[in-house]
Amino acid sequence: MMTVAPQASHRHSEKDVTMPPGADCIADSAGGLTFDITDPGPDAAVGDTHLVLRHRDGVQEVRLPLTPAADGRLRAALPSSVELPEGRWDAYAQVAGGEPQRLAPGLNDLRSLVDRVPSGARGHVAVRIPYGTKHGNLSVRSWLRAPHAEAGELRIGKAELGVRGQVYGVEITPDAYAELRVRAEPETVVRAEVTLDQARFGLTVAYSELTEGVWDLWLRPAGATGPRVRIARLLDDIADKKPIFSYPKVTVETVYGPAEAGPYYTSDNDLSVTVTPVGSPQ
Repeated sequence: MMTVAPQASHRHSEKDVTMPPGADCIADSAGGLTFDITDPGPDAAVGDTHLVLRHRDGVQEVRLPLTPAADGRLRAALPSSVELPEGRWDAYAQVAGGEPQRLAPGLNDLRSLVDRVPSGARGHVAVRIPYGTKHGNLSVRSWLRAPHAEAGELRIGKAELGVRGQVYGVEITPDAYAELRVRAEPETVVRAEVTLDQARFGLTVAYSELTEGVWDLWLRPAGATGPRVRIARLLDDIADKKPIFSYPKVTVETVYGPAEAGPYYTSDNDLSVTVTPVGSPQ
């Protein structure tokens, strides 16, 4: 006779699996974030409780006190005045001096980030966007740019790229121009003239002037004697634009033959252009 082992212990272990606490996030137009932990657990009211943000570099850490809020939640505020250096920050809850526990993403209210126009009065632009990682954890992507050149409309032409944008944290002057630099050889530079309208700028990238490679776009708002500012698109609610913003490539004639060229946003949401000879591996 065949005997079947009881499965009770297996079912019990599945039932006892605890889910990580989740956190809802609300962003404000100044660059601040509010975290609401929705299920902090029974020990959350005992001792000091903190929301911990850890930079992926493994060195930097920001601790924010968690205080009781409505419906049994715990709340932590990250105001725009608290500096969060640029990079990716993983979110944890630490209860009563115990081990920090990774947080899961909840509901994100990021409406205030859409079409945001910061004042730039502090000389920098701070952007914090919460997002869920591919492993189902809560993280925050932070940018701190001083100054900042925000990319707006991109116009895809038959042989060129048109870029419109706005500068924050520095005055743009009649000496302003743009630079395209080959990422593998930063000393290789192609200059592009810009048009000005107060803090707004426009430029055109002629693909035929570029050689094979990845070209990063920079703005020189005060000319050669001023800062070099990376052109990027940060002022919205999308933490990673690379897989979402897709632009067509065009075939153009260059000094070394036909090539495919087009813009894209990097993993840091910076604006770049790729130029690839036709027939080359992608």
